[in-house]
Amino acid sequence: MINIAVDGPSGAGKSTIARLLAAKLGYLYADTGALYRAVALGCVNAAIDLKNPAEVERLLPGLDISLAFADGGQRVILNGEDVTGAVRAPDISRWASKLSVLPAVRAFLLERQRELARENNIIMDGRDIGTVILPNACIKIFLTATAEDRARRRWEELAQKDSGVDYQTVLNDVIERDSRDENRAVAPARRADDAELIDTTGDTLEQSVETLEKYIMKRLVELNVL
Repeated sequence: MINIAVDGPSGAGKSTIARLLAAKLGYLYADTGALYRAVALGCVNAAIDLKNPAEVERLLPGLDISLAFADGGQRVILNGEDVTGAVRAPDISRWASKLSVLPAVRAFLLERQRELARENNIIMDGRDIGTVILPNACIKIFLTATAEDRARRRWEELAQKDSGVDYQTVLNDVIERDSRDENRAVAPARRADDAELIDTTGDTLEQSVETLEKYIMKRLVELNVL
């Protein structure tokens, strides 16, 4: 199977770009961040103390989380319910980032991610796909952009739903999340030694997709799978 790992900081456009490229290539797309968001949503729904790692760990065995693929898109299923929209809420995303530093949460989701990769040609994005989840992926990309550029993109997205969103608040959140992801004790977010660094600062979505597609196609030729 062809496994493509796309890592990078929050707001770099990993999910959107990986989803579009998977559709072009006919591969499955796995948004691993959605799995962590599902854990956060499960904790919120259970009304436990999310600041208490022991309570979170006790809840994990009771969470049935999976990704379903329908009509070319990914659906997030939590305990039999489609929560694809619910896991995108800003508060759930913030909790997902905080819970992702917990070893128990990472171990809980590790095998689910690897199973997807064993069974499918896949593009998987996250923070530690190329370093921890799929260290043997044949194509690895580290996608990045400046914090300011990533915050601008996120602010523009949020402003379409809430005109009161403040850019500085979004920027502060991006910077805080970068620090948390890079300095966590377990599987810190970093570029794999064999990952191609691609910086999309200032690029449009179309330009970013084109840049990654060219690199992936070049690697597939080098791997003799085209």
